[in-house]
Amino acid sequence: MFSYALRKLLLAIPLVIGVITLIFFLVELSPGDATDRFFTPETPPEVRQLIEAKWGLDKPAHERYFITVKNLLTGDFGRSIFQERPVFDIIMESLPNTIQLALMSIIIMQVVGITLGTIQAVRQYGWADSGVSIVSLFFYSMPSFWLALMLQLILTLKYPVLPSSGMTDAVMYDYMTTGEQILDRMKHLILPGVALSIARAAGIARYMRSSLLEVIRQDYIRTARAKGLPEWKVIIKHGMRNALLPIVTIIGLQLPFLFSGSVLVETIFAWPGMGRLIVSAIFTQDTPVIIGCFFVFTLLVVTGNLIADLLYSVVDPRIRYS
Repeated sequence: MFSYALRKLLLAIPLVIGVITLIFFLVELSPGDATDRFFTPETPPEVRQLIEAKWGLDKPAHERYFITVKNLLTGDFGRSIFQERPVFDIIMESLPNTIQLALMSIIIMQVVGITLGTIQAVRQYGWADSGVSIVSLFFYSMPSFWLALMLQLILTLKYPVLPSSGMTDAVMYDYMTTGEQILDRMKHLILPGVALSIARAAGIARYMRSSLLEVIRQDYIRTARAKGLPEWKVIIKHGMRNALLPIVTIIGLQLPFLFSGSVLVETIFAWPGMGRLIVSAIFTQDTPVIIGCFFVFTLLVVTGNLIADLLYSVVDPRIRYS
């Protein structure tokens, strides 16, 4: 398994370099740069040259590209032009918040999707199957940012039961006990987590339904029923475990959508994560922060897909990596 994981990580290096290359030249093609905020029409040319030399913008684009790639691969993220701080420190302030949101979204996505898909398979062609199919299709076709706005409108303005934005209560958080602080964070996680995950959960429900329907027609399921096992044990112990293998694949495939969706969702809910940081960096044309964020996102997606691959052997003991 170790050699398999190492091989997958080595094969991911060209992907990471490709993402860096694409983002670098897309930013390079955009007009202006982050140093424009230092200049006015009266700024002397020599001052402009000094500022551009300070940030390395006086070098040709291809030279700056190779410097950027080399620095990233050696762990040097550079300095933010807008904030004038190390990019690594800025990312480390936001990354844990995005990981919290992603984990909450994955939990909601898997629990809701697998549960609904199982109900549909067990009640095939029944009213539950039809009803869940309609609701799943409705949410699957819904953009996450629109759902986020609707959740804010309904659950924070019309019926104020959950906080509308931020990670914590800005006024009372410091005066809460540890348990109250954890509960407060969970409350702030619910709306962005649901907005980010509910459409993906609808997709997983469809996959789970199809996979479980295929599994419960197998001979070993009929044998388990013939032995007199309760139906719930047949479905959960014998059916679901074998039906989960395609779902593990989907987890890895959903990670890029989770991170890309977090850009808008974090902005709507004022969640201080990587998505909001990217939006801010794009508006200020802070190239080092933009490239650093996408570099980290790419590493997270590669790692998530590797974990999904390794989980195959947990879900299906017949699979072994060599």
